[in-house]
Amino acid sequence: MRNGTVGEAPAEREAAVSGEEALRTHGLRVTRPRLAVLDVLAEGGHLEVEEIARRVRQRLESVSTQAVYDVLGALSRAGLARRIEPAGSPARYEARTGDNHHHVVCRGCGMVADVDCAIGEAPCLDPSNAQGFEVDEAEVTFWGLCPGCQARRAED
Repeated sequence: MRNGTVGEAPAEREAAVSGEEALRTHGLRVTRPRLAVLDVLAEGGHLEVEEIARRVRQRLESVSTQAVYDVLGALSRAGLARRIEPAGSPARYEARTGDNHHHVVCRGCGMVADVDCAIGEAPCLDPSNAQGFEVDEAEVTFWGLCPGCQARRAED
């Protein structure tokens, strides 16, 4: 599975707030699956649902993949998780939320890394014609080759 990450650890954003407090603060019930998913996301990375479910099962033994999808949906809507969908890849989730960062994706291995926005505040980019939309965010995905894939390409 291609779940690499580079960048700041997401746990720094609310280090003093426990999972229970975060759920309550965002109006969500505290459940074991929600706490387990928060713990997995706090470990960092841009994880696919199957990987999150595998890690949650190590903590809880029995949880369905559908339950993990449901938890991730609730956490994303509450702003406790972020869903990203690089083109041609399954959705991935991360705990780094509430800031204006983007992603770089390796075309070779699929590794995803965080990239801080060079411009600053959201939406950081303004469309030439917003078609009447009130734009509040721009999601940018950079594509290229990670250092490992660059090295492999140089060896070929």
